[in-house]
Amino acid sequence: MTTTDLPFTADEYQRRLTRTRTEMAKRGLDALFVTDPSNQAWLTGYDGWSFYVHQGVILLPDRDPIWWGRNQDMAGAMRTVWMGADRIWGYADNYVQSTERHPMQELAARLAGLGLEHTRIGVEMDNYYFSAKAMDVLATTLAGATWIDATALVNWQRTIKSAEEIAFMRKAARISEKIVDGLIERVTPGVSKNDVVAEIYRDAIRGVDDIWGDYPAIVPLLPSGPDAAAPHLTWNGRPFETGHATFFEVSGCYRRYHAPFCRTVFLGKPPDVLKRAEAALVEGLQAGLEAARPGNRACDIANALAAPLERAGIERGARCGYPIGLSYPPDWGERTISLRSEDETLLEPGMTFHFMPGLWMLDWGLEITESILIRDNGPAETFCNRPRQMFVKD
Repeated sequence: MTTTDLPFTADEYQRRLTRTRTEMAKRGLDALFVTDPSNQAWLTGYDGWSFYVHQGVILLPDRDPIWWGRNQDMAGAMRTVWMGADRIWGYADNYVQSTERHPMQELAARLAGLGLEHTRIGVEMDNYYFSAKAMDVLATTLAGATWIDATALVNWQRTIKSAEEIAFMRKAARISEKIVDGLIERVTPGVSKNDVVAEIYRDAIRGVDDIWGDYPAIVPLLPSGPDAAAPHLTWNGRPFETGHATFFEVSGCYRRYHAPFCRTVFLGKPPDVLKRAEAALVEGLQAGLEAARPGNRACDIANALAAPLERAGIERGARCGYPIGLSYPPDWGERTISLRSEDETLLEPGMTFHFMPGLWMLDWGLEITESILIRDNGPAETFCNRPRQMFVKD
């Protein structure tokens, strides 16, 4: 059985292969082994919750990619990749979490069978899913090969989205809007955080109209009051309290494509410090959107944001955004461009970012963010369409 429900056209997958192979040739690579699940999916369509074991895509200059993974996951590959069954390879289950053998020994034998014993092979060395042990076993078992760090090689080919990808992100954005609308309605004093998160997941997975929801790469983040000084706390069973601001970092997801969207809710009367921060942040967001034009640089967005914040006496050392699109846990960013003052990457039409200038101060936090698309001309388009403000509820 092979898939009949590919998310993209054959031409789209060939576009991606061409871009990646062009970069491989520039770096003198004879093969590329891709372990990042997002990159595997982008190149082949593979989609499954199997990235807790060793798996990957072998990309060659002149033949269809090969998906390689655990034997029992070959059935998932059959149903999700665009290649034929002969390009789906598996290893036996006795390699899984074994102290006697390692899956990379099996992969090394496969690579040798392809005639790659003495070639230059790229690997994603700095990757969530590729361990130091995996690299050591590969290098030891296939010692004649030259192993080249190709971290983010594929990620950089993903920075400019196709029309098909942008259409998926627009669908994800509709779900993001639904999530935010629901949480603004439900967050009231005395309601427990886990109850609100349960509804966030209900909205995220049910989706909007005929747009079904996929699981996001990051769980909802929603610290309150002094805890909002910490940007990456999740939830607990405590109730929301009057006098606290809570920021919500969430994203709708459609077929693995994301549109992160953050808003803050304050219960009661917000203090002046938060109101001043809100005004400066909203002004900075607007300035950043105006700077987010083709031909400008990533740093231009960050610098435009920084000016109103500095005038308000707010300093933030963190970057204020990153590329988004297709992602798997634990992150919905693409790990290439950073919206910060040091990054001079030129902005091009089709680039998509989470413009994310969160404020995390000593005893409070505030997030108002937008997922954006660099257009052919003019300022960036926001994927979501909701008021850019801190929502205050009595």
